[in-house]
Amino acid sequence: MASISDAVNNRRQQPAVDDFGNADFSFAPATREKAKARLALMGVSGSGKTWTGLRIAHGLDTRFAVIDTERGAASKYAGINGISFDTLQLTSFDPRNLIKALAAAAAAGYGAVLVDSLSHFWSGTDGTLEQVDKAAKERYGKNTFGGWKEGTPLQNSMVDALLSYPGHIVATMRAHTEWSLERNGNGSLEPKRIGTRPEQRRGVEYEFDVVAQMDVNNTLSVIKSRCPALHGQVVEQPDGQQLAATLLDWLNDGAAPVDPSTYIDRATAADATYDGLRALYGEVESRGLQATPMLDPATGDGTSLGDYIRTRGTALRAQ
Repeated sequence: MASISDAVNNRRQQPAVDDFGNADFSFAPATREKAKARLALMGVSGSGKTWTGLRIAHGLDTRFAVIDTERGAASKYAGINGISFDTLQLTSFDPRNLIKALAAAAAAGYGAVLVDSLSHFWSGTDGTLEQVDKAAKERYGKNTFGGWKEGTPLQNSMVDALLSYPGHIVATMRAHTEWSLERNGNGSLEPKRIGTRPEQRRGVEYEFDVVAQMDVNNTLSVIKSRCPALHGQVVEQPDGQQLAATLLDWLNDGAAPVDPSTYIDRATAADATYDGLRALYGEVESRGLQATPMLDPATGDGTSLGDYIRTRGTALRAQ
């Protein structure tokens, strides 16, 4: 089986011909299919994001994994209320590491993944901001705008992998902390710590179906929801499993979707041909599954289904 590196070498020797990605722009009747959760929890330190995220993930699927960037914070809750999970602790938050972690979780068959927290892949060690700074210094004469030529695709690929994971996704995000003067029960003004927006690239919250903000009193406020039953909800000390049950009722109302693993099996089949992969890419593209995270069977690297099909097909064509 040709690896990604083989394909790169072949592309240097062959004319740049890309027969993949020529989508048929024809409309079809819309159909509602069952879907997987895409939920984000944002809040300041101490608001209960990790515990609430664990409860929601457990309610969505009892076999779930945690991608932990918080130095083992989630593991401190293991066993409480019968919640058990597998964990992967990361210390480098290169967006490509999250793509590989999601690909590994998909290969292991986890029905849900909690990313605690997504903020580190933006502003943590080796995160997007550091990738931009590094590229600017090393290749663009310290020009930050040049650095974003590399940082933006990394960030976008990471978000695409999150949204294309074949199971449920729950992501926590730290919130930028600000202080507000508010009146207490005695009528006196006192400072109150509030979170204003997630510590991630501006606008990332638009990518999730449900976004909730949590405050230091452990009150959850749904600030965006495509699930009508959760719209505008404000819940004190939320029961994450009840929230998950409400979300599942909405997610499971529809026809059975296509399982992305069937496309991965076809893409990695030993007898795959160039023409077959080109046709397969068209199917995957029509279903919007190009960004599905997977592990390259030849290299073990994290990649996407669309990139893998394109790269393997190009390698077979060169042969």
